Amino acid sequence: MRKPLSIAVAQPPCVSYDVAANAATHADVVRSAGARVVVFPEMSLTGYELDAPAITAGDPRLAPLVRACARTGTVALAGAPVRGESGAAHIAILAFEGTGARVAYRKMWLGAAEAERFAPGGEPAVLEVDGRRLGLAICKDTGIVRHSADTAALGMDVYVAGVLEHAKDAAVRDERARRIAADHRVWVAVASFAGSTGGGFTRAAGGSGIWAPGGAVLAQAGTEAGAVVRAVLE
Repeated sequence: MRKPLSIAVAQPPCVSYDVAANAATHADVVRSAGARVVVFPEMSLTGYELDAPAITAGDPRLAPLVRACARTGTVALAGAPVRGESGAAHIAILAFEGTGARVAYRKMWLGAAEAERFAPGGEPAVLEVDGRRLGLAICKDTGIVRHSADTAALGMDVYVAGVLEHAKDAAVRDERARRIAADHRVWVAVASFAGSTGGGFTRAAGGSGIWAPGGAVLAQAGTEAGAVVRAVLE
């Protein structure tokens, strides 16, 4: 039998463009969360600044987050702009462990403003942690039925997403999470940006949450920046 998996979703305060400051904040969250997996929102390492320079997985400013993962045995999933082998920029999820970081997924479904700078990722992705397969998603991906279906086809136990929504669209976040949990009978973990950031998001929704297969909510944060909620997936 697989052992239970503890997972936390976080909505830390973010300093636009300041990767070093945000990585340090992420590291603090990892040390305090008490979870095997910690999920952060879309572009959490730079803020939702579409002109933020792309970073690499080996960026020395990310070292505090790697060290925190090494100390706690955590897998942290954080958002940032990156460049692919072709030189194209992507909105991505970076997976951090104690041994370093790597680009784990590139956002496939882009918003209109995003498409002016970024290229879509080419395929869905899953990440295995302790025998559980985590399907990865970023924001608009969660609203595309095909995305969750194609990710589920790879075999997933948990659908994990970093998102950013306006406060007025908070219900959209919850509706998508419930739908995916019900359609695919999987856990859903969504880290939702809180506070303010670029792109006109002066008041982001927060409300990061974890949903059980079928759609029942297990844990959900409020709207404040800095909140973290956690659940154990049995």
